[in-house]
Amino acid sequence: MRSRSALSVSPKRRGSPDLSTAQDGRAGRSPRFAGWRLVGDWRVRMESSAGEECDFDIPPPQEVRVRDELAPDGLPEPKEKTDGWLRGLALSGVRAEECTIPGALLPGSLVVKSAPGRAGTVLIRGRDYDLDSGWGTVWRLPGGNLPVGQRVWMDYTHVPQRLDSVVGTASGQVTLRGGTPHTAMPLPPPLADGEKRLANFYLPGPMNRLEPNHLFPILETLFPQPSCSGPSPAQTCLPRTMAKLRSGEPLRILAWGDSVTEVGRYQPLVLEGLHTRFPKAKIQLLTEAWPGKSTVDYLAQPSGGAHSFAEKVLALRPDLILSEFVNDASLREERQETQTRYQQIREAFRGIGAEWVLFTPHYVKPDWMGLDGQRDIDDDPRPYVRFLREFARNQGLAVADAASRYGRLWRQGLPFLTLMENGINHPNRAGHQILADSLLALFPENPR
Repeated sequence: MRSRSALSVSPKRRGSPDLSTAQDGRAGRSPRFAGWRLVGDWRVRMESSAGEECDFDIPPPQEVRVRDELAPDGLPEPKEKTDGWLRGLALSGVRAEECTIPGALLPGSLVVKSAPGRAGTVLIRGRDYDLDSGWGTVWRLPGGNLPVGQRVWMDYTHVPQRLDSVVGTASGQVTLRGGTPHTAMPLPPPLADGEKRLANFYLPGPMNRLEPNHLFPILETLFPQPSCSGPSPAQTCLPRTMAKLRSGEPLRILAWGDSVTEVGRYQPLVLEGLHTRFPKAKIQLLTEAWPGKSTVDYLAQPSGGAHSFAEKVLALRPDLILSEFVNDASLREERQETQTRYQQIREAFRGIGAEWVLFTPHYVKPDWMGLDGQRDIDDDPRPYVRFLREFARNQGLAVADAASRYGRLWRQGLPFLTLMENGINHPNRAGHQILADSLLALFPENPR
């Protein structure tokens, strides 16, 4: 008998699937099953390796109704030629960090009024105001019945995201648990001692049914760090840094990058990891970052500029430079231009005696990367990432390969966008931990 309940499950055949027979047995691997597949609009079937089956009825996303949200200063004039989340006033229910979540608003639900409740005049879209229905931003239209600065109240409905999980309990049973909805960063439900997460189901907002790309079976629980029998990348590519870490001689590290570096989250995680491995280390960590900009912008800054490459990067004379530029990945330029610029940077760093680590960038909004989803994305398709790896290999540089780790999050049951505070490209703390882990993986765990 199959369960019809939303949050509990009974197996099709006798007994529950035996988790002990489903263990993969390899380090970092999750329990494995024969398969997961959709058998209805909101129903998922788990087939165990023993031939048993369980069906799970996934509750559809929950609509959230907002009533009388006040815009105290009225609606702004539209900002032309800009991204949709910046064009007008962002509805609070779909806001995530500085952006809004595309598709979270039910656009036909928006009502703009001159007073709260039913007392106010309902304003007319297309005459008094307009809406970016994808991004959930609203603005005033000149010539309508809405004066500049007049307060308005808004009713609307939005749909937050959710991550539900199928969990194997300590007693060997299997159950479905619902996650807590969140605008941009839903978390799967927590586990108790002895429990294992078997799969996550991703509900990214308004949707009519589950699709295969919403199913995230847990294929591995840890990033499979490549084994290294010889010297570590840091020993090979960063010998001066390694010597100072071991001896306790002062080491100056510069984190150089864009907005991801500017928030300063991965840096203390790196420091903590290095101090754990090298107790004698005396590290000074500096940050030079320019939100929204690229290495092109740095090199184009004149002397005296706020982010002059010569004065804000080279003049600091760091021993080690960590460069993170996800914005370089979006540049539309010939490979030779990128090669020339990075070679120029390489020579400049050699000139001050600095060693260099290149971060491959984290994943961002899928369509910006040429991806059609958040599953089966191990290989980063961005030309910039391929360039960085090849450039580093040819130049003998170390690569903190964050892109490889982001590319395997789906195998751990996580859509990578759930780690983005703005739903687009700004990682949360867990996302910055991935950056830090990719850097620390360059260093030996038990240095002598």
